[in-house]
Amino acid sequence: MDNRTIAAISTPQGVGGIAVIRISGEKAIEIADSVFKGKIRLCNAQSHSVHYGKIIKDDKVIDEVLVTVMRAPKTFTREDVVEISTHGGYVASRLVLGALFAAGAVPAQAGEFTKRAFMNGRIDLVQAEAVIDIINAKTDLAQKNALSQAGGHLSKRIEEIREKLVSLAAAMQVSIDYPDEDLEDMTLEEISDILKEVFVKLNGLSDTATRGRLLKNGIKTVIIGRPNVGKSSLLNYLAMEERAIVTDIAGTTRDVIEESVDLDGVPLRLLDTAGIRATDDVVEKIGVERSLRYIDEAELVLLVLDAREGITDDDRDLLGRTEDSNRIVLINKTDDSDGFDMEGAIKISALTGLGIPELSARIKEMYKLGSIGEAEVTITNERQLSAILRAKEAVRRAIDVISNGLAQDFAALDVNEAIDALGEIDGRTVSEDIVAGIFSSFCVGK
Repeated sequence: MDNRTIAAISTPQGVGGIAVIRISGEKAIEIADSVFKGKIRLCNAQSHSVHYGKIIKDDKVIDEVLVTVMRAPKTFTREDVVEISTHGGYVASRLVLGALFAAGAVPAQAGEFTKRAFMNGRIDLVQAEAVIDIINAKTDLAQKNALSQAGGHLSKRIEEIREKLVSLAAAMQVSIDYPDEDLEDMTLEEISDILKEVFVKLNGLSDTATRGRLLKNGIKTVIIGRPNVGKSSLLNYLAMEERAIVTDIAGTTRDVIEESVDLDGVPLRLLDTAGIRATDDVVEKIGVERSLRYIDEAELVLLVLDAREGITDDDRDLLGRTEDSNRIVLINKTDDSDGFDMEGAIKISALTGLGIPELSARIKEMYKLGSIGEAEVTITNERQLSAILRAKEAVRRAIDVISNGLAQDFAALDVNEAIDALGEIDGRTVSEDIVAGIFSSFCVGK
């Protein structure tokens, strides 16, 4: 057990209203008390109480603060924790942190507070990883999913599957160890049924990974069309800022402009491309070539047409090129023209936002990104997915062994491999190196 008392600034660096310094360890309250001057001693304070006072170092006042005292075990780390709210800015919080170091605290490493919560049994590894997902969430859907995992919903699902395999492994081992005893052995059919049930559940979890990746990283979305159909205006509207230059001059966009946006909870990585047309301009031609390349790499294609001009030969070429893509056709500039109709197309105005809610709904439907229930589970973590896939493969091998009438010993080995793989997800059987790697990706102070 690490007996050091650690401290770090938990809020982002820079100018702000307040900064929060977190201290955790068996001497957290004692160290904070040694630099704090208020109406009461922090050592005598009740748990989960807040106190106004000043931080003193070398008989000089550093800052006016609010100090929250939280006593173990009802804290995030299950250690004594003190949080000091100082004035924000570059100076005050660092002076207070320096006073704590001088009083005996040591600098916290990246992710060390969360790591202590894991090591002390406050959370499992899935919940620990969910903490960083909450911090990095780009949309409300991603944040809801991370909160669901932090609440233990994925851990509970994994534990239910793992317990079923553990019970099965125990029954199989009894049959293997005592083949001549008059015991109530499970039949091969019963073993196979349980394995198939587990396989279906693991398959259901792994199938959520595509949706989870999109929630976490965003849908790589390319906006394409002829010059001057309103691609850059659409990017600017969705980004809610002037990210791209918009003029009446065709071919203004020469390179690809990328912007991450939150479209009603749907994370999009938008790529505004050069207008696609035949051109003798060397620079514009390079932009057109890049645009065509991004079509093949995109997860979603937004093909923009001009309501006022109708469908041109260039539009027909793009419609044909993107026919097999995940494509949504947008008929733009319908704010000043009724334009034309096309089956499946959405009429929009990149200036007024007309049709954008329909676009959002269409994307949610395409990628099954509707609202996430509190207990719903979506895999967003590559480490967790890898373990689930290994467990699923081991269960599949066990099913094959049983169905081919081979000895249960071989199936039992596969079942135990699946159990170990699932144990890696919540941290039961994970190596120290993996744990260290996970928490090293956290920021200092978390």
